[in-house]
This record gives sequence, C-alpha cells and structure tokens, in this order.
Amino acid sequence: MSDRGSTSVDLITESARDALTVRRVFGEAYVSGDTTVIPVAKVTGGSGMGYGGAARPDAQGSLGVQDGGARGAEGEGGGGGFGVMAKPAGVFVVRDGSVQWQPALDVNRLAVGGQLLVAVAVLAWAFRRRR
Repeated sequence: MSDRGSTSVDLITESARDALTVRRVFGEAYVSGDTTVIPVAKVTGGSGMGYGGAARPDAQGSLGVQDGGARGAEGEGGGGGFGVMAKPAGVFVVRDGSVQWQPALDVNRLAVGGQLLVAVAVLAWAFRRRR
C-alpha cells in the first residue's frame, strides 16, 4: 500500500478512536444545587475499508487502465469510512449519596408501537366483522 493509503487508514483509525470515547457514552456531568446529573447514551459504530492495486490488460494486451486511462499506468485505489450512531439512554441522578437511574423516553419508539397496536386492532376488527 502507498504512503497515501496508509495515511488514510491512520486518519480513519484516529477518527474512530476520537468518536468512541467514554465521553460519548457518559456525557459531561453537571451539578444543579446538591444534585449531580450524568447523561448516558448507547453508542454503536462501524467501519469498512477497501483497496485495489492490479492493472488490467487493455484491448491490445498491454497493461493499462481501461476506460480512457493512460497507457502503461498501473491501477491503484483505496477507500474507507466510519460511522457512529448515539442514542440517549437516560441519566444517573446522584442526590444525597444515593444514585437513581432515569431512563430516556424514546418518543419515536412509542409512536411506532402505538401505530402497530392500532393496525393489529383494525385488522382484528375487520376479520371479526367479515365472519
């Protein structure tokens, strides 16, 4: 692999390391009066990389890049990517020496669940009425 390719891999690796830190899961704690609040998130990530290096013969049998490439040039290429998704999970509330967990309310999940429940009820009503 060329130096440029290894630099890209290093950049992706460094970006992934910066993105998946403890601060992404446990946010910065803040204090309000005698209460400390520590936000928590669910963090998932993924990455992928690819690299190619072989040249293909052109119509005359000599090595070169096809589709208008320069004659005698060798093919080379690479790429990669990284993605992170973070969803709030809730907060830890520390007050008077005790810790309490307060889960985050996922309104989207509640809406989809309600829609599914209504759809099942309508289908059951239609099926029962058809009999």
